[in-house]
Amino acid sequence: MTKAKRSDTTKEAILAAARERFAEDGYERATIRAIAADADIDPSMVMRYFGNKEKLFAAAAEFDLRLPDVTTMPEAEVGHRLAGHVIDRWDGDETLMALLRAAVTNTTAVERMREIFASQLGPAVAAVAPDAIGTRAGLVATQVLGIALSRYVLRLPPVVEMSRDELVAWVGPTLQRYLTGTA
Repeated sequence: MTKAKRSDTTKEAILAAARERFAEDGYERATIRAIAADADIDPSMVMRYFGNKEKLFAAAAEFDLRLPDVTTMPEAEVGHRLAGHVIDRWDGDETLMALLRAAVTNTTAVERMREIFASQLGPAVAAVAPDAIGTRAGLVATQVLGIALSRYVLRLPPVVEMSRDELVAWVGPTLQRYLTGTA
């Protein structure tokens, strides 16, 4: 194995371990030592590749919403389809859980979450409803983040017990109203 491939493999192992550790312990409790142990490497290697815990978190917290192209959907279905997509996308995604947990107490995580939603959700909302983009995107984010927090982090039993289709049936109309309705 070449040095570059070994370096890439080590870096990916660190990032995978960091995502799991941040998701499990949150930003504050996760340590470089624990992440290094999970990756089966020396803690100095984590520092070599990422510099510090904050930079490691920023690298591990890359999250692509992979939003579908809403311009190809019938306008009346956008809310339901977006709700289904979010649930499908985030089922079991440790990066989202790490971001949500960390955003409660860490300003770096808050900024990262804002960047993700502004850069990824904003354009999708603008494609559906070019008026009040910030308001609409913010309201969609409240629902999306609220569902994710309730279902995947807090694991509230009534929300966890709902099937995907039940959840889409409840959340879809709310997202639809935020995207295409009036105040």
